[in-house]
Amino acid sequence: MKRYWKYIRPYIQYYILGPCFMMMEVVGDVLLPYMLAKIINQGIAERNVAYIIKIGAIMGLIAVIMAVGGVLGAWFASKAAMNFGADLRMDLFEKIQQFSFQNIDNFSTGSLITRLTNDITQIQNMIMMTLRMCLRSPGILIGAMVMAFVISPKMAAIFIIVLPVLAVLIVVIMRRAFPQFRTLQEKLDALNSCIQEGLVGIRLIKSFVRGDYEEMRFEKRNQQLKEANLTAMKTMLLYTPLMTLALNITTVVVVWSCGNMIVAGNMQVGDLTAFTNYIVQIMSSLTMLSIAFLNWARAIASFRRVGEVLNEKIDLTDENAKHKDRAVCEGSVEFQNVSFRYYKNSPEWVIENISFKLEAGKTLGIIGSTGSGKSTLVSMIPRLYDTDEGTVLVDGINVRDYGLKPLREGIGMVLQNNTLFSGSITENLKWGDEHADEKAVRKAAQNAQAAGFIDSFKDGYRTRLEQSGNNVSGGQKQRLCIARALLKCPKILILDDSTSAVDTATERAIREALHSEYKDMTKIIIAQRIRSVMDADEILVLDNGKTAGFGTHEQLLADCPVYREIYDVQNGREE
Repeated sequence: MKRYWKYIRPYIQYYILGPCFMMMEVVGDVLLPYMLAKIINQGIAERNVAYIIKIGAIMGLIAVIMAVGGVLGAWFASKAAMNFGADLRMDLFEKIQQFSFQNIDNFSTGSLITRLTNDITQIQNMIMMTLRMCLRSPGILIGAMVMAFVISPKMAAIFIIVLPVLAVLIVVIMRRAFPQFRTLQEKLDALNSCIQEGLVGIRLIKSFVRGDYEEMRFEKRNQQLKEANLTAMKTMLLYTPLMTLALNITTVVVVWSCGNMIVAGNMQVGDLTAFTNYIVQIMSSLTMLSIAFLNWARAIASFRRVGEVLNEKIDLTDENAKHKDRAVCEGSVEFQNVSFRYYKNSPEWVIENISFKLEAGKTLGIIGSTGSGKSTLVSMIPRLYDTDEGTVLVDGINVRDYGLKPLREGIGMVLQNNTLFSGSITENLKWGDEHADEKAVRKAAQNAQAAGFIDSFKDGYRTRLEQSGNNVSGGQKQRLCIARALLKCPKILILDDSTSAVDTATERAIREALHSEYKDMTKIIIAQRIRSVMDADEILVLDNGKTAGFGTHEQLLADCPVYREIYDVQNGREE
């Protein structure tokens, strides 16, 4: 728990003031039944109206003080819990942002969403309840027991029997509840993943008429969550009637015994009233403590789930970088005997012994069949993945020796899956350079062949994009992503099959703009069509993660069977 002290320390005043104000309520709760007994025993019994008014006024003042204490105590408890949750959520999100692709693969998207939202909400609720109840319930319990012993030590002895029984009951229920709450959170993970997939893929679901299937899948996850909720709630609901039964039995025994004592003249009526109130307070405080314990059980499960993310070891950092602040200056790229596999225990390599050198300002085309490792290969340049063997050099320096931020700032990537965010077109393009002026934004859009369709929109560059850019076509989305990368003005530009959805004329115009407007930029173009890379200075042909050929278009036609086969097949299709 030492890790969480950092979320408490800045708001320590709230953690102190909240319980302190709650103690005002505790003192009032303990005093009021005693003062009521005085009114009954002395004021009413002796018909002393002045005494009744005097004690009543004091009770009224205590009630006001209690109300102030209760409100302020709840307010400070809320401030402490909300600040704790907000800071923890921020750190958790920042940690996820540091994840490499491999780290992200260890958690589902739905699970990370649940941990960022529901799990932290459970922790907030626990902190709020703890601050409100950690002194109030024990305070009332102790105070009421003391007052009960003051009134009648003989009758108060009944609690010596009741309290251990209830303590054992709380422990048993806690032990049952903890694994159930963890299962509950895991079922919530699964439901969130199902919701996310269904919403992101809604167009695909409709186009394949798979709505019924997705509804069945959602119903299954929803049913599992409902059953997990019911199982957990059964444990909690079991405790309430047992506590009520114990309270009622204790009350009946006390009232019967005290009634006999009143008849015998050994107890006053007011004392019975106060004693009964103290019984209710004792049992109520135990009930509240038990509910707090159950909330702690659920919060502990959430703490562990949040801790799993915070404890996740980032496998890709720049802690040992020799040139943390060095920027990419020229843009040359070199691979030296690079090998990589996603699953480190797997005997098969995804990339095996790849070597090539690309001079700054040159263009490299990469081509190969689906699954040959093209995207994985270029992901090692900005260190989205690290090599298992061999070295990747940028400007002659091992990429591991760069700081992650300056390395990635020098590299522009247009990934295979084009991602746009809700907001205006300008806001999306300025991901490349948030300080770019309108002229630079328009130039990048023009070079990416996106200016034409942007200007055709009613609001032009202020046109608002929906989530993931779902209100523009695939080809328009690709061109916006290229424009975003060009606005960054990187030393190295990586286009990962980023013109697959545009027509050949538009693709040719993009290539010409890249050649004429960005001569000093090193360009790496992954493509399925040979036409997209045939004008590159060098072409790398991959086959099952290995180098099948490297050279110019003419050299590969003459010397590389794999390249020649792709070329013949594509030409045959075109004819």
